Amino acid sequence: MLDKRFILENAGVVQRNCDIRGVKVDVARFVDLETQRRKLQTEIEELARQANAVSKSIGQAKDAAEREARKDEGRQLREKKDRLQEDVERLGAEATLIHNAMPNLTHPESPIGGEDASAELRRGGPAVKPFSFPVQDHVALAEQHNLIDFEGGARVAGHGFYFLKNEAAQLELALQHYTLDLLIREGFTPVITPDLARGDVLKGVGFIPRGPETQIYSVENHDLNLVATAEITLGGLYAGQVIEAEKLPIKLCGISHCFRTEAGAAGRASRGLYRVHQFTKVEMFAFTLPEQSDDMHNYFRELECEIFEGLGIPYRVLDIATGDLGGPAYRKFDLEAWMPGRGNAGEYGEVTSTSNCTDYQSRRLDIRYKVKGEKGTLLVHTLNGTAVAISRALIAILENYQQADGSILIPEVLRKWMGKDRIGGNSL
Repeated sequence: MLDKRFILENAGVVQRNCDIRGVKVDVARFVDLETQRRKLQTEIEELARQANAVSKSIGQAKDAAEREARKDEGRQLREKKDRLQEDVERLGAEATLIHNAMPNLTHPESPIGGEDASAELRRGGPAVKPFSFPVQDHVALAEQHNLIDFEGGARVAGHGFYFLKNEAAQLELALQHYTLDLLIREGFTPVITPDLARGDVLKGVGFIPRGPETQIYSVENHDLNLVATAEITLGGLYAGQVIEAEKLPIKLCGISHCFRTEAGAAGRASRGLYRVHQFTKVEMFAFTLPEQSDDMHNYFRELECEIFEGLGIPYRVLDIATGDLGGPAYRKFDLEAWMPGRGNAGEYGEVTSTSNCTDYQSRRLDIRYKVKGEKGTLLVHTLNGTAVAISRALIAILENYQQADGSILIPEVLRKWMGKDRIGGNSL
């Protein structure tokens, strides 16, 4: 969330930021409510001071009548204080709803506009080349080679769930190994995170744990939710903690299952593995000093590119427009991989993203750092980035590496874990 003092002193800036991000927030109403609340809070503190003074003076009364009069005065002061406290809580509740809806500030270089305004920064990996044979999408390839059982997943858990089988199961593990090896060499600490988190952690990271707009599966009768990403669990790891400044940045890579209701998702572009209710992901997360976060964000983006360069997948990088940013993100980059079987003649599809959330999440989660020898603490910056979302990486691999004879080559960097160079055909 944004700092309240900043909002009060820069209401126009905050309203403009909400507008370019397409978020309907009445900043002026928040300022009015918060101003009233603070004024009443000052009155409450004064009434409490007066009531305490009267209480202490009762023993100095000259007679019983004066004592009763002073008791009555103290009672009236407390009753007035309690009435004002109710007003403060009412104003505070309304102000909090508005405050929580305000998105993070936006990087000045982020493109302004809706999804279509996102700017392509560059392309990488091998050039996109036309196939000399009819292209199959990953669903058809998986059926041909007995790699994914969507019908079995639906029988067990419903539409949007699936079984990975044979080489697809091996590919999931190989992608995890490949990505972890790269990140560990870069100084990341590997973590396998819980698949559940409390509601306050989800809210702190910026997710809506319950209600009609949620994309989260919640556990009935428990304040627990299945996580949509390891960003939630990694972000909550240091909630309420003070980190020594010299230990920053902290770089973590977390493996977790991800669960999403994906309400309303449909259409050919969402077919198969592209939009599912459960998948495995390796997530990068960093806690940094404020002056480190921009560089860390660019570093995360380059690592995502390196991972897909190594896999030999064509990709492009987008600087995401303001209207398509999530609430916590100050700036976001997406990496889209070329998927030959997507759409009518192949399309790019999002496979990773990385966001700099500055102090938006850490203010909610109360994650601070302390500089040795200095008084007080300051808020850390948090960043997240998808290293690899297995389900979508599988789409890109199966479709880009399909061959004319129906076999599928395995990216060279994964072969040591697969023990073969192709799926189907004559494998070495």
